[in-house]
Amino acid sequence: MYLLWVLIIGGIIGWLSGNLIGRDVPGGVLGNIIAGFVGSWLGTELLGPRGPVVGGFHIIPAIVGSIIALLIFFALARGGAFRKR
Repeated sequence: MYLLWVLIIGGIIGWLSGNLIGRDVPGGVLGNIIAGFVGSWLGTELLGPRGPVVGGFHIIPAIVGSIIALLIFFALARGGAFRKR
């Protein structure tokens, strides 16, 4: 039951982050879950464990980290600095 709860919260964090930056996360539900997990790790590393904890995620750092991870992903997917000319 705990695993299901963690997957749901990770998906919500990824979905919310995608909505906050105005882009859809590629991969649908699985992409949202991955964005939530990566964002949670990145945000906790950058900001530390702050804010309320839901399903094992520190919500504030997870959302901030997920936004950063998605912005990096979209910059790399678009070509960014690595685009061939």
